[in-house]
Amino acid sequence: MNAKEKIQIGRKEGIHTLSVYVSNKPGVLARISHIFARRGFNIDSLVVSSSMMGEYSRMTITSAGSREKLKQVILQLNKLIDVIHCIEHTGDDAVVREMALVKMAASESADRTSVLQIAEHFRAKTIDLTHSSMILMITGTSSKIDAALELLQEFEVVEVVRTGNVVMARGADET
Repeated sequence: MNAKEKIQIGRKEGIHTLSVYVSNKPGVLARISHIFARRGFNIDSLVVSSSMMGEYSRMTITSAGSREKLKQVILQLNKLIDVIHCIEHTGDDAVVREMALVKMAASESADRTSVLQIAEHFRAKTIDLTHSSMILMITGTSSKIDAALELLQEFEVVEVVRTGNVVMARGADET
């Protein structure tokens, strides 16, 4: 598998983004992931963090699969005692973003200049710079990050770490 294929793993068409608001207790994540596994869904990305009230957490789960099976997953998740609510976010009803950290080998000034031009185009930030490498932080939609990574492939990409999607409902809608 080449570097480009490694970066693209998990980027499939028909991806569903779920926001799951849960009690912040041990074992909740295991019960939720078990429901996905039973229905034949793979979790492509998972972001979990405490909410403003520490007794609850927000999970953003990205998964690919049929819409009908996903509806069953959502129904089953909403039946769990520790799940306050589970919502699928589609289209324009939410803001979905991701972050990637990209470590580049950049010992030659020509490469460094070219990488920085690509970074500027994608509004990436240079968060670490040494004589031999640099780390870029790219934020935006998954497709924007994919496009930036594709252009950076002509240089030496040492390592890529992606957060997975985070989601927030627009307007007065609940996330």
